Amino acid sequence: MTIKIYNSLTRKKEIFKPVEKDKVKMYVCGMTVYSDAHIGHARTYFAFDVIRRYFEYKGYKVKYIQNITDVDDKIIDAANREGVDALEYSRRFADRCLKDLDNLGIRRADSYPKASETIPDMIKMIEQLINKGYGYESGGDVYFSVEKFEDYGKLSGQKIDEVKSSACAITDEHKQCSFDFALWKATKPGEPSWPSPWGEGRPGWHIECSAMSSKQLGLPFDIHGGGMDLRFPHHENEIAQAEAATGKQFAKYWMHIGLLTVDGEKMSKSIGNIVNVKDLLKKWDAEVVRFFFAQAHYRSPPDFSENALKNAEKGLVRIHRLMEKMESFAGDKKIDEKKLSPEEKKYLKVVDDFKNSFESALDDDFNTSQAVSIVFDFVNTGNRFFEKTSNPDPGLIRYALDTMKRIGNVLTLFQDKKVVSDDKVLEKLRETASVFITNVKGKGLEEIMDLLLQARETARARKDWKIADSIRNELDKIGFEVQDTTSGPVWRKK
Repeated sequence: MTIKIYNSLTRKKEIFKPVEKDKVKMYVCGMTVYSDAHIGHARTYFAFDVIRRYFEYKGYKVKYIQNITDVDDKIIDAANREGVDALEYSRRFADRCLKDLDNLGIRRADSYPKASETIPDMIKMIEQLINKGYGYESGGDVYFSVEKFEDYGKLSGQKIDEVKSSACAITDEHKQCSFDFALWKATKPGEPSWPSPWGEGRPGWHIECSAMSSKQLGLPFDIHGGGMDLRFPHHENEIAQAEAATGKQFAKYWMHIGLLTVDGEKMSKSIGNIVNVKDLLKKWDAEVVRFFFAQAHYRSPPDFSENALKNAEKGLVRIHRLMEKMESFAGDKKIDEKKLSPEEKKYLKVVDDFKNSFESALDDDFNTSQAVSIVFDFVNTGNRFFEKTSNPDPGLIRYALDTMKRIGNVLTLFQDKKVVSDDKVLEKLRETASVFITNVKGKGLEEIMDLLLQARETARARKDWKIADSIRNELDKIGFEVQDTTSGPVWRKK
């Protein structure tokens, strides 16, 4: 089945047809780096990570570009308050924001071009716009003339003629029409600036994405995306600039992510309900957060809450329980259907139906909400199968396990654990470990856990159940769960 995408430009689902065969060129508006990454950022970049992963699952080669806005009014204001250079300030937060998303388990884009590093390309595009009559210089500033671009408003669907007539009735000192937007801003005290044909200054916000995406991907490219809040005016202005300057179609498919709420309210500084990724990961496992995001379709507005995360965590436990059971029975050889019992053959069909249903859900505009329901149905069926079959065919279980892992990878599940623990948790773990083993000084969390599990296995081997249970109970108090499988004990941070 082919992939269908809801195209914000046409307001309908369309069959995806790439510009180049078997390739996907994707540009997503990145962060303006003046503060730490928050869950709104995470929601958007998780969604596009899944979209990128599913294209790869289907055999496409994906080129994914995400810009970093490191020249902006908010960055300049924040840097001036701290009394530091604006570009140095933004470099610091760019590193912090990307690291936060790393810790959340969101794969990085292929490239992160920065606004400050793309100034010559922006100036070139502005010159093209002026030469073609779409841009005009005024007092060292350069503006885009909205009236000149006939298709302005085609993405947002606004009745642009009415807006133009009311907006153009009011003019300010520099603009011909108050609806016009800045391509270049003349330098002001305390701001970074670059030389240009119109004097020292810096680019407007919108021009950077038009210039970067055109340079990195060529025109037209396949997918342009971002949060729903960017649809107007940012994305509308991007289209106007790029298509006016080049005479080519900008992007074929526009995808917008539904805005996340927090306990039913819009996330904002004024309310004080912004949740930073860094703070969230101190309390919740990264996989839980990602699974919470996966349960909502990318165009819907998910509501973030403690209860929602608890429910996501419970669902993950059910999935991992089945995975652990599969791991204990899976063999190394491929499945031999001739050797399967009637019950095993039925389960083989369940696995194949699971894979096909999952693909149908993702083919239909990347419907992760439906996909998660399909995963839970598979978990329930799998549990019933293991209740009936005490010694299932190892090849069959390997096939089921590999299928689950491939599907889980699309949803960002089952990643190698990057245990990020605070000092207090590690201190408690060392204190607990010192009761049962010696020489834990200087050892890391994972190393201590391995030693504790070895000590517990030794105690069980000599039937010292008191020590074995004590280790398990103490770990449970700290926040670590131990699960015994036929291939040995495994642990997980709760």
